[in-house]
Amino acid sequence: MHNSWNLLNKLQQKIYITVKFKFWVSHFIALLWMAFSVIISFPWIHDLAKIVTYPIAIAIISGISYIPGYLNAFLIISLLFDKQPKFKNENPTEPVTILIAAFNEEKRIYNTLKYIKNQDYHGKITILVIDNASNDQTVAEVNRAIDELQLNIKLLHEKRRGKFYALNYGLQWVKSNYVITLDADTILHSSAVRNLIARIESSPNDVAAVAGSVLVRNSRDNLWTKIQEWDYFLGIASIKRLQGLYQGTLVAQGAFSIYRIKDLKEIGGWPNAIGEDIVVTWRLLEKKRKVYFEPLAVAFTDVPTSLLQFIRQRSRWARGMIEGLQAIKPWEQPQLYTKYLTGVNLIMPFIDITYTLFWIPGLILALFGHYWIVGPMTLLVLPLTLISFGVLYLYQKRFVFRPLNLKIRNNTIGFICFILFYQIIMSPVSTYGYIQEFFKMERKWK
Repeated sequence: MHNSWNLLNKLQQKIYITVKFKFWVSHFIALLWMAFSVIISFPWIHDLAKIVTYPIAIAIISGISYIPGYLNAFLIISLLFDKQPKFKNENPTEPVTILIAAFNEEKRIYNTLKYIKNQDYHGKITILVIDNASNDQTVAEVNRAIDELQLNIKLLHEKRRGKFYALNYGLQWVKSNYVITLDADTILHSSAVRNLIARIESSPNDVAAVAGSVLVRNSRDNLWTKIQEWDYFLGIASIKRLQGLYQGTLVAQGAFSIYRIKDLKEIGGWPNAIGEDIVVTWRLLEKKRKVYFEPLAVAFTDVPTSLLQFIRQRSRWARGMIEGLQAIKPWEQPQLYTKYLTGVNLIMPFIDITYTLFWIPGLILALFGHYWIVGPMTLLVLPLTLISFGVLYLYQKRFVFRPLNLKIRNNTIGFICFILFYQIIMSPVSTYGYIQEFFKMERKWK
């Protein structure tokens, strides 16, 4: 795999391969894989149809095998084609403003600000911390940072509870052409700001935002955080790279992203949504803007340390995706790639619900010798998953961690649990988020 990757990179250096070519070739190979899966699964369909009828059998198998297999194949081929363009200027000096919305962050906010001080960026950095009606010592910790760190920090106050209120209030104070959003519990690699600005400065003028790469800081806390480390390192990063390749990263995440201020103000800032970063990104895409991803702009965040916290976070993300689909329909997106990428999100609820209602019960039945739903055929998805993770692992190790002098932690147990059990938890949690949004249940920032 490593040699094949090097050969493909050398070929791309000699021959310019258009994004459109990569898009359609990846589709063609992925569809071939799905066709192969359908043909060899005829016995599986017949056996399941005896119990639930042919239409239901095809729907179930599509949700747990055909569609995931096609998406994984499309991901693998696209990642093999991906080649990040070089920076035009590795050391930009454009002034930038960092917005940090903070609600009850007394334990983390000082450390977040300290890591900003350690940046190797030589341009002017202005930091706006917006306290969102905290009832702990967040304000005191920000004032301590102002006194001790000698940074250009301004503390603002927004009493209306909600992250979008805080960000939009801070937006009014921004004077620079670029603004970075940073979560109050997220710390930056020393080159993060420089690489993020270098990417947007190296991009065409229609690139309105660039998402940074967010990895896990607290992976050593317990087994649950060890599992999530692989999700960020492999799963989320691979999706970001896929979307960035096709110029439509679907979430310039609030945890660490940069925006052109004129484009952000043109769409009215952040919307009143639980997934405000998702909706704001889709609105930029709707305006024929592009959103890139920069893997070398690395930040580290604290992930949930308990299952309950994880359920709250990921169900909120699922709700945010539905909000995005409601606000901007995929067919309303002006560009082919973003029509497709946002359109994929239309089928995600189907996949998650099918997985929850059929694959998990089918797995239990298989343990008792009943292979009606889960059987040998479902294992066809596993090789593609391992290959895609292998491709990304090599990329992260060679092109991200090595240049940044980072080391990949030894986390074998976390990886095994991630492969075997993560989706069993993730799909029901996402389904719970869809239900919350359907019934318009109360929104919570945290």
